[in-house]
Amino acid sequence: MSLSYKARRRLSLLVLVVGLPLYIVIAVTLTGWLDARFGRLPIWAELGVYVGLGFLWIAPLKPVFTGVGRAEGDD
Repeated sequence: MSLSYKARRRLSLLVLVVGLPLYIVIAVTLTGWLDARFGRLPIWAELGVYVGLGFLWIAPLKPVFTGVGRAEGDD
């Protein structure tokens, strides 16, 4: 079942306003846990973790954001 344009727009706004800040808190907590468990990671490894987590949050939500920036009739 495909979401309508209006539903995708509302869901994308909800994800960006509520979900993304929550995900950022989880990502920072995870990296803090990694630092406590293994010591401070080298800067390149820490950057890799943040970049990986940055791509990880969008992977399941890509269909929600697809086409949201277009005009409503372009669907």
